[in-house]
Amino acid sequence: MPDRNDTKVQEKLHQRLRFYEDLGLGPFYRDRKITSQRIASTVPETSVTLSAIIEGLTLPKTAPVSKIVAPDPAAKLRTQSTGPLLFERSGKIAGETLLEVSEDLGECTRCKLHQTRNKIVFGDGSAKADLVFIGEGPGADEDAQGLPFVGRAGKPLTQMIEAMGLQRREVYICNVVKCRPPGNRQPEKDEVAACSPFLFRQLDVLKPKVIVCLGSTAAQTLLQTSRSISHFRGEWLDFRGYKMLATYHPAYLLRNPGAKGEVWKDLQKVMGELGLEVKKTKAK
Repeated sequence: MPDRNDTKVQEKLHQRLRFYEDLGLGPFYRDRKITSQRIASTVPETSVTLSAIIEGLTLPKTAPVSKIVAPDPAAKLRTQSTGPLLFERSGKIAGETLLEVSEDLGECTRCKLHQTRNKIVFGDGSAKADLVFIGEGPGADEDAQGLPFVGRAGKPLTQMIEAMGLQRREVYICNVVKCRPPGNRQPEKDEVAACSPFLFRQLDVLKPKVIVCLGSTAAQTLLQTSRSISHFRGEWLDFRGYKMLATYHPAYLLRNPGAKGEVWKDLQKVMGELGLEVKKTKAK
């Protein structure tokens, strides 16, 4: 028959442990020396053990840890045509087309240029082009027609393309910003930031063999630099795995005809890269 005093001690101990456990202090109580001393003084060492004390007691269950799933960087985030741009592209979206990029752009109001534009100038040319020309932004004629390089600067660009043995319909032409800056001023940083992701998406759809930047703004946007074009004009550069070369803007040639020879040298490098026959004549 069990000792009556022993039974009372164990019952009191269980009650006390439950009380402290309900307060979240169970582990501290069990570790206190005074408890061990009282147990030793009233109960034989062999009659109460740690396993006997905690037997039948259930510790509070902790909430299960939710699995954190990292967002898929390749997930396509579409926006409303007038909504803010919610993403920066870092790679090609599988199966994306130029039409889908254009639809995402919509009737864009992401920067203040929409307030004065007439038409968005998305781009023009072949979706299978190996060669892409990138300018700064639309001018008055481009804004009226919705096509890139159809004004005064369009004529020398067309001559450059034809001198390479190509036609405009065989290449792709676009700009850093797709709305005309008032007075044909340079695009401002916030305007470039709002529009350039669509340019990058166009390039990832096209996957050209060569990109030719026409002027400083295009080259600085792709290279993320503020250096003048004179520092890298005519040099092969890398833009996210694409071969890129910067040369003077056709509008610059209208003001400085003597620079046509330098541009022709740059275009000959492009021709060599594309496997085109390099002619001895230069662009007019």
